Amino acid sequence: MSQPHRERVVLSQRRGARLVRTRVEVQEQTEVGDALVRSLVRAQLLLSLRLAVMTLSILFAIPLLGMLLTRLTDVAPFGIGLPWLLLGVAIYPLLFGVGRAYVRRAERNEAEFVVLVED
Repeated sequence: MSQPHRERVVLSQRRGARLVRTRVEVQEQTEVGDALVRSLVRAQLLLSLRLAVMTLSILFAIPLLGMLLTRLTDVAPFGIGLPWLLLGVAIYPLLFGVGRAYVRRAERNEAEFVVLVED
């Protein structure tokens, strides 16, 4: 009688076990899943704070430059002072750009989170 061929089963040969386990940990909010979600929230918060500080510093720099450089306030295209023109008109493309940059970076953070969970 010949003996049946024995096959050795090793944990590393299992496919998909880590994927299912990580997803379950995130869904069930275990300690590991909670840490993963907190890292995503922290990344999104830091991104929003960085962009807010940058935007506010630019917004506050325009009037300060107007106060420090009197020649800047003497320029009046269309009869409107240049600092007011910058604050009233030119700031909208800046805000649009900051919003677009935030959305792109936030989506990248979320994609990295998905890769981390599925890895």
